[in-house]
Amino acid sequence: MSQPSRVPPLIPESAPFSAEQRTWLNGLFAGLLSVDQGITALTHEQAAALLPGGLDLAAPAAEEDDGAPWHDPAMALAERMKLAEGRPLRRRMMAAMGQQDCGQCGYSCQDYSDAIVSKKEERLNLCVPGGKETTRTLKALHPELSSPSPAAQIPGKAAIPTPADATAAPAAAPGSSREHPVEARFLSRTRLNKTGSEKETWHIEFDLAGTELDYTVGDAFGIFPRNDPALADAVIAALAAPADFPIGGRTLRDVLIAGVSLGAAPDALFQLFSYITGGARRQKAKALAAGEDPDGDAATLDVLAAIERFPGLRPDPEAFIEALDPLQPRLYSIASSPKVDPTRMALCVDAVRYPVALRTRLGVASTFLGARIDPGDRLRVYVQKAAHFGLPADPSVPIIMIGPGTGVAPFRAFLHDRMAAKAKGRNWLFFGHQRHDHDFFYEDELSGMKAAGVLTRLSLAWSRDGSEKFYVQDRMREVGRELWAWLADGAHIYVCGDAKRMARDVEGALVEIVAQHGARSTDEAIAFVAGLKKSGRYQQDVY
Repeated sequence: MSQPSRVPPLIPESAPFSAEQRTWLNGLFAGLLSVDQGITALTHEQAAALLPGGLDLAAPAAEEDDGAPWHDPAMALAERMKLAEGRPLRRRMMAAMGQQDCGQCGYSCQDYSDAIVSKKEERLNLCVPGGKETTRTLKALHPELSSPSPAAQIPGKAAIPTPADATAAPAAAPGSSREHPVEARFLSRTRLNKTGSEKETWHIEFDLAGTELDYTVGDAFGIFPRNDPALADAVIAALAAPADFPIGGRTLRDVLIAGVSLGAAPDALFQLFSYITGGARRQKAKALAAGEDPDGDAATLDVLAAIERFPGLRPDPEAFIEALDPLQPRLYSIASSPKVDPTRMALCVDAVRYPVALRTRLGVASTFLGARIDPGDRLRVYVQKAAHFGLPADPSVPIIMIGPGTGVAPFRAFLHDRMAAKAKGRNWLFFGHQRHDHDFFYEDELSGMKAAGVLTRLSLAWSRDGSEKFYVQDRMREVGRELWAWLADGAHIYVCGDAKRMARDVEGALVEIVAQHGARSTDEAIAFVAGLKKSGRYQQDVY
């Protein structure tokens, strides 16, 4: 019996696969050929369909686009989408995400986009920081998924299980994700601002005893908030619907409080309105559903304002609820260390309130924690593990922390952790806010740590104390020579806070410092900072 002739690798080196992917595929095909000589060749598309988890055919062989510019939360969505043009669908979908890897959707931005492309996730409205812009962009891209999958293009062959199919996913630990929350007891809230402050910021504590929650400093704490009952009642009144109308075994009021978002009115709500009205009002509803702004105030329309914009409409309560987005959990940087007390966990939360028209809008979770929950109450929570934000493995490495306002939260945790571990590394904190006398969070703690030598340097910036605004990035420039010396000594640098302004300004100041004190050109300084990011020495927790 003649031996089958040796078949050259079906995936040549020129194919857009990584070496690992080529090896895996060629090994698989060699095995297939040994039992089925009817297979003589496979196209690139058919080969890709057999990779574990599938493969976006237009994707580069390896993740050479990792660190691409659209991974920047400070960049506007339109700008990210422009830079992502011509990239694979999964990458363009990723560019549409909020780019904070906050985990509120249950994924990282990359994993969420991959899950949509692989059709494992059908929901396109989960991105909290991206909001309506992200949802609209994903809906515009989604039709590209309608073509048949490459696996379906192999005639006469059944689907071939991949190694991933044969591996059962481990059971998730309680409290390890939004899909598996646990209940924790609310302990207390303490006002961090002194009388006269323009802000309302709270130190919040939870009792984790009995929850089996496991966290490290740098992680975030997810909570499932509830809407303000007064807002739910106002929506019910505007709908002229009975509060006890049954919706899936719950009352309409219960669903409005704990089931759906009453924030920015979703496009689906305006689409529903367009179905049940006519004339000019129908055209306006259609325009709003398409993302247009016929009255110049679309950005201010929450669910209640949307109903009030179309007075007299009476949608079926169940259809109304189906048109709303789900009420998403909210994430906060953890402000404590389990090395100090594993059963007591702290947050630092700004209560959000702002006027719109004749109403005061309330931040859902921030005012829930700051006003509407009582000590002893229990709520659903989970820990969102930080993928790229944590202390260096070597406790002797110096760290520079930049966290104005509530951005100080994870750095309080870092300092507590290093103090408890008696870490030898130097610690430098940049903190700022509006006014020294009113907004110096944790002043006694930080002063005590500085006196004890745990906090090597404390650099402060107050934006409203002088005639000109002065921010943490301005303080960084003032002490640029020393900051560069710390970097040259191997320090890791951390930034926490606002993504759109503060984080971008801090990075700009750092580039200037590297250029001036590191004797580099601007382009070389930009490359240096990019290298810090790539090596994990520059980490951000931004929102």
